[in-house]
Amino acid sequence: MNKSVHALAAFSLIAISTPAFAQSDWPNRPVTMIVPYAAGGPVDTVGRVMAQRLSELLNQQIIVENVGGAGGMTGAARVAKAEPDGYTLMLSGSAVLAINQTLYAKPLYNAAADFEHVAMFADSARILIVRKDYPVSNFKDFVAYAKANQGKMSYGSAGVGSGIHVCSVLLDGVMGTKITHIPYRGASFAMQDLLGGRIDFIAEQISTALPQIQGGNVKAIVALGLDRAPGLEDLPTAEEQGMKGLDCGSWASFSFPKGTPQPIVQKLAKATNEAIDTPAVRERFQRIGVTVTPPERRGPEFLTKFVPAEIERWARPIKASGVSAE
Repeated sequence: MNKSVHALAAFSLIAISTPAFAQSDWPNRPVTMIVPYAAGGPVDTVGRVMAQRLSELLNQQIIVENVGGAGGMTGAARVAKAEPDGYTLMLSGSAVLAINQTLYAKPLYNAAADFEHVAMFADSARILIVRKDYPVSNFKDFVAYAKANQGKMSYGSAGVGSGIHVCSVLLDGVMGTKITHIPYRGASFAMQDLLGGRIDFIAEQISTALPQIQGGNVKAIVALGLDRAPGLEDLPTAEEQGMKGLDCGSWASFSFPKGTPQPIVQKLAKATNEAIDTPAVRERFQRIGVTVTPPERRGPEFLTKFVPAEIERWARPIKASGVSAE
């Protein structure tokens, strides 16, 4: 009888302590970071910088897996449905966690309820870029040209509902034009067609746009945010040129599936904080025009409250424009 009681007690102790041990031991195998866009785009670029540094800090490999489609929803839905064990992580941001919730009639996930939001770590300006042979070189001339030639123009995006798409919709609205949208499976494919002269412009994140601008492959027309973009401080914003309502800046963050244990969430949040304070990471971010998120906006508590607020902020212009996706 006593042996049975002792055996039961020992089993119960193991059952209770094992999850706690697993959490404190996390990660004891590779972690998959889902990037919900094609390889080579701005989100992917930032993700790979972070994956490398986090692998060093956590002493475990962070494997980047690109799962594009449906404006980022395909990859995000996969993470939302994954086991909440800390081994499936999502790198996303404003498009996936805010814009898609209103843009799509039937979103594949609830951005505010289906994830454990971990940390925001990067902010990125968005730049309107055109082909290098385009007959305009400033925003005033671009608006005039677009109004006169809108029926012949087209712009590319990383897919319906992507940040590029919604920003272009806002641009279309404030200019009073209706320009053809060409959706791609990722920003890198849209950039290829811009360089090839098959589309006219992209409202691209600076991390992808800056190397092409510096290489003389495209022309920068205007900064589509409240502030001038790092690395392009001489390029005025749309508001500085008299056009308000074009704040298309984006942000990047990490999220786990809902139910991931808080010790794991907090451990990754701490590692993320350390990663973006690493001089080599900051230098790499600076080279691609990405700004490190200030300390007061980094943690899980802030991001958990910030996501619903961003959903509401983007809902107003999306609904007003009438744009929607199936």
